[in-house]
Amino acid sequence: MAKFLLVLFALCVVPAIVTAHFHNDPLLLTGSVYCDTCRCGYETSATKYLAGAVVRVECRKRDSSELTYTKEAVTDSTGHYKILVETDRGDDYCDSVLVKSPDPECSTPNAGRDRARVILTRFNGMNSNARFANALGFLKNTPLASCPQVLQQYQETED
Repeated sequence: MAKFLLVLFALCVVPAIVTAHFHNDPLLLTGSVYCDTCRCGYETSATKYLAGAVVRVECRKRDSSELTYTKEAVTDSTGHYKILVETDRGDDYCDSVLVKSPDPECSTPNAGRDRARVILTRFNGMNSNARFANALGFLKNTPLASCPQVLQQYQETED
């Protein structure tokens, strides 16, 4: 009987104690913001990462789209941002969203790259507190003169 209780304790109570601490830790959302200098819709070798861009994480209820959580951050000198999300967002759907560019020559949000869906819950099998958003991008008003050469690198050739 004592062995049975010891096994039951090991299988039920110990995992509960271990995960109880884990669920109170905040999630760390990271991502980057860039200027699409060639206006091609994706990152290239001519892409410039933007320091000082403002980004916001927005979470909404699935059934009503009511805003339940929001927090802003500013990109560092390398164009990367980090947002500490203090609470698990459960069934909310969350997006990392462009707010403002520091560069007036590159301030038009790129449709399709102006937001990135992020999963901010622990109830999905992920053991890490780290969450990553796809890169967000603004379009430069006028493409660089070197863009045709840059884009030539990405051309598919048939042999």
